[in-house]
Amino acid sequence: MNNLIPTLKSYIRDEIIKKGGWVNAHAHADRAFTMTPEKINIYRTANLQQKWDLVDEVKRNSSIEDYYARFSQAIELMISQGVTAFGTFVDIDPVCEDRAIIAAHRAREVYKNDIVLKFANQTLKGVIDPVAKQWFDIGADMVDMIGGLPYRDELDYGKGLEAMDILLEAAKSRGIMCHVHVDQFNTPTEKETEQLCDKTIEHGMQGRVVAIHGISIGSHSKDYRYRLYEKMRQAQMMMIACPMAWIDSNRKEELMPFHNALTPADEMIPEGITVAIGTDNICDYMVPLCEGDMWQELSLLSAGCRFPDLESMVDIASVNGRKVLGLE
Repeated sequence: MNNLIPTLKSYIRDEIIKKGGWVNAHAHADRAFTMTPEKINIYRTANLQQKWDLVDEVKRNSSIEDYYARFSQAIELMISQGVTAFGTFVDIDPVCEDRAIIAAHRAREVYKNDIVLKFANQTLKGVIDPVAKQWFDIGADMVDMIGGLPYRDELDYGKGLEAMDILLEAAKSRGIMCHVHVDQFNTPTEKETEQLCDKTIEHGMQGRVVAIHGISIGSHSKDYRYRLYEKMRQAQMMMIACPMAWIDSNRKEELMPFHNALTPADEMIPEGITVAIGTDNICDYMVPLCEGDMWQELSLLSAGCRFPDLESMVDIASVNGRKVLGLE
């Protein structure tokens, strides 16, 4: 019994440790653990765009101490799994103002000997509205990476491309990376990853822009997908997959290629695109059933994409995470 053959899970975990440990490249730790049984109907009845504003209740009523408690709980969950670097978006906007990011910096100081923390500013209120833009500017000087959600400004004002310009210019002027939510709605009408590639090249930000999610890519034709991968290579764009966050994508009546609601890592990685992994939302209004389990995220991505390439799985969970966070 002492010479048992190791399981794939134990083998992959051991290899991840050899490569510096797990990396959670994307989360929203300031909102972690805010879902309760009484609020589950928000998840069941509201779409994502509605949740962007429904979460105002949590943000408005959270003190710095509340935010710090949630950061601490999320960070300790990551440490318990062997996560050595953790990238999280932090809400900085007219509703929560700077309370969450103040708490985030406090948590970074407390846990600095245990884990590397990198922060990006979440822009749930967009960057076009004047008041939201003021808080974006404030937040941009308090984070390690510029974060963005251009669809918010596309939805409200039809100015998603202008929002990308603002995000990329803010990152370029500060000499930092830019992480952008794109193609989240699993529909072939979305082409945000391609738009972000074009804007990345236009702003001379090649190799410093990271797309997050890219779910709609799989809904496009094979010809479009591979033309997009070529454009991603030109932009040196990296991608973060968050499988649990989107596996619950609603059924649609649109005609599109059969695919899982996952970032197509099985196609991207052979095409030379760096893919990392994140948990995204942990037990909150957006993704109440995500427990922040890194193995669950990695195994779901591998199984859902039918991509059991062990070396790539290890890299997705380790070295690629450090690349997208600018750590190597």
